[in-house]
Amino acid sequence: MSLKKESHRKTITGFLLGAALLSTGCQPEETQQEQLTQQATQQEQAATNAAVEQHRNAQPEILFEKITASLFSARPMHATKYGVSEETAGGYYQDKLPDFSPAAEKAFRESLRQYAEQLAMISPDAIQDEENRRVVIDLADYYSGSREFDIGFIDSWMGHSPFIVSQINGPAIDVPNVLQNNHPVKSEQNARDYIARLALFDDMIESVISKVRADAEKGWVPPKVIIKGAVSFLTGFIAAEPEQHVLVDRLQTRLDALDLAEDKKNAMMVEAVNLVKNTVYPAYENLAKVMRELEQKAPQESGIWAQPGGEEFYRYAVSELGDTDLTPEQVHQIGLDEVERITAEMDVILKSEGHDEGSVGKRMAALNEEDRFIYEDSDEGRQALLNDLNDMLAEINEVMPTRFATIPPYDVEIRRIPVERQEGAPGGQYTAPPLDGSEPGIYWINLRDMKANPRFGLKTLTYHEANPGHHWQIALNLAQESLPMLRRIAPYNAYVEGWALYSELVAWEMGMYENDPYGDLGRLKAELFRAVRLVVDTGLHHKKWTREQAIAYMAETTGTAQSDVVAEIERYMAWPGQALGYKLGMLNIVNQRNKAKAALGEDFDIREFHDVVLLGGAVPMTVLNEKIDMWIASKE
Repeated sequence: MSLKKESHRKTITGFLLGAALLSTGCQPEETQQEQLTQQATQQEQAATNAAVEQHRNAQPEILFEKITASLFSARPMHATKYGVSEETAGGYYQDKLPDFSPAAEKAFRESLRQYAEQLAMISPDAIQDEENRRVVIDLADYYSGSREFDIGFIDSWMGHSPFIVSQINGPAIDVPNVLQNNHPVKSEQNARDYIARLALFDDMIESVISKVRADAEKGWVPPKVIIKGAVSFLTGFIAAEPEQHVLVDRLQTRLDALDLAEDKKNAMMVEAVNLVKNTVYPAYENLAKVMRELEQKAPQESGIWAQPGGEEFYRYAVSELGDTDLTPEQVHQIGLDEVERITAEMDVILKSEGHDEGSVGKRMAALNEEDRFIYEDSDEGRQALLNDLNDMLAEINEVMPTRFATIPPYDVEIRRIPVERQEGAPGGQYTAPPLDGSEPGIYWINLRDMKANPRFGLKTLTYHEANPGHHWQIALNLAQESLPMLRRIAPYNAYVEGWALYSELVAWEMGMYENDPYGDLGRLKAELFRAVRLVVDTGLHHKKWTREQAIAYMAETTGTAQSDVVAEIERYMAWPGQALGYKLGMLNIVNQRNKAKAALGEDFDIREFHDVVLLGGAVPMTVLNEKIDMWIASKE
């Protein structure tokens, strides 16, 4: 019996025993106890049998819908991001912001767990229905986080995040991000909803503060460097004059394109500026103040191990975000082995191009300094880089049908990460399109440091973030209308990031690096970077490395620009385990492909294999591996 079922049974037994005691008179103690025990057992069995029978007869689709509505009700910005219907979201959501208070977080997590328990009691007949049931149960577990830890918050993308405020994610970053990038302003009502959300920022931020304080009382405080990064973002977010703030500018741009009376537009803009000035800014100032005060209690140590129960939390994170049964020690060793293998391949190419002095990392760092690989640090240089990225994307799009049978119906655009977010942001990011395709998927690139974007690395970044990487996979996932909604937006870290890293290899196999040795070095460097992540993530959180140790190892091994390395290491400090999904997921997909090739020989079809991997959407690796086994068996 699972812990959660055992706990449920104990709760029922205690309730029934209490009720029975109230109804009995004075009897000999032994006889009374026997009767009570027998009565409680019979009543519990009857209740259990009735519940089981009820759930067996239930329609799984109803529970799918309830779990989905619970997610979108707790995370209305997630509903906005995908543009789901009111029916799917469980009600109107475009004028709402999430509540992250301890009580709200607890209620959200518990509701998902209860629905998952009910769904676990259903036994569908069809194979596809059973797969849907298994995956939705797993997604409910993913979104409800660790049962042993009520700290942090549930990030709608990466699941259980231990720190609700950091330099890279959390409501203070994600909510305005979705508001400015995904909230539609195509009607007067949309615009009024946008303004209604601005009016709720103080409540939303206050709920974040209450969660920060509740976690701090349990001893969970982010490392000092993470708090400093968070404060830097918070103060930077409100540095502009309210009239020039990005949330105001976004609304103005959208209103300009709207067919609406000018007096209404002007009135809305006055209201928006006032709300940003008098609601948004004070809320962020207050949160920054709270975080500065908390810094006095913050640990100097970099790893999650320094938090109460942190070693246990990290094992959970490795299992969940790495989608693996491997121990942190085993993951660390895989990383070291992969670093050795990839470095040897890079050494061969470097020597063939006349670079034979120093370590691979030093030689790659030297390439980063060569003018021929660096764009000008100016507006013109940044635009030239964006133009080249669009050319690279167009080039691979032409040959995608040689490896992929199914083409996603959504477009993708390339944009620069906004200046106000770039300091704590990674080198590249992807955001999905809404379901209706009214907006494209977006491949974001960080242009804060032009040396962090050498020409030889840009092909690989583009293939990873756009096609055949994140955009291709996520857009195809969204397009699977036969799947439950929760599966269409499934965010499994090892699958999603593993696919994107695997896609870099596929691009090489497609000939995208032919006669381009430096581009191939960029590809191998990107793979090396992900192998190093296995080493430094487990180093920080399992082996108790310092931040400085991790920075030194990554910089020396990969030759990556210092600004990128620092941002990366601090990202891993805030997101323990997330960085493991790339390499572990890729290794699993490659191993499954090798297995299929060995079993099918000449009957192996790479386009068909990619359909098997992609068309069911993101799933746990155990489910993916079973699907591939079934596909192999069907062809033998």
